Amino acid sequence: MAVTLNQRGYNHAKKLVQDGQVVRDDRDAWSEHRPSAAQENAYIEEHGIDAYARWHLAVDDKHGEETKSRYKFPYGDLERVHRCAVLSAEVRAAQNDYADIEVAAAHLHGLLNGSAQD
Repeated sequence: MAVTLNQRGYNHAKKLVQDGQVVRDDRDAWSEHRPSAAQENAYIEEHGIDAYARWHLAVDDKHGEETKSRYKFPYGDLERVHRCAVLSAEVRAAQNDYADIEVAAAHLHGLLNGSAQD
């Protein structure tokens, strides 16, 4: 059982950044910007768990495939990538020794710093 990089989520995040679907918010804004449980549930109801999974940088295989708890390290509000979420993921991944997730988040961080749109 392990927490591993969600390659589909990482690829989705990179595409969103390339398309300018980003919010350059402050480091500590994630608690205010993250979707609520009700918003997540509504998103899953409308788009399915696979679409929800794309908004996360990691998969925890100790949880079932059809559960929200399987997906870790969210990077956006289900519409756009948030800088604060990417920074939070980068720090939490480093604290928990998830090197592949830390590297992915750091790469997204670098892309966000280079993106021209909010």
